[in-house]
Amino acid sequence: MRHQHEMDVWRTTKLAPGTILMPGVISHATNIVEHPELVANVVGGADCGMGGRVHAEIGWAKLAALAEGAALGTKTLGGGS
Repeated sequence: MRHQHEMDVWRTTKLAPGTILMPGVISHATNIVEHPELVANVVGGADCGMGGRVHAEIGWAKLAALAEGAALGTKTLGGGS
């Protein structure tokens, strides 16, 4: 929970209408590939660029988990076929 302290900002910050937040749900700072269910019910993105912090194969596996989680979320929410 490295960024837990930043949650205080969201207690008082008002977002403009139509603003969409994309939380970083896959990390560039660890070699662990996130489970698709982690990202299934959010509009998620990478928390930062991969930028050589992880091996390319791990980076692609993380992006695949992001895509699989998005598909799972779409199916769960009834938006998929």
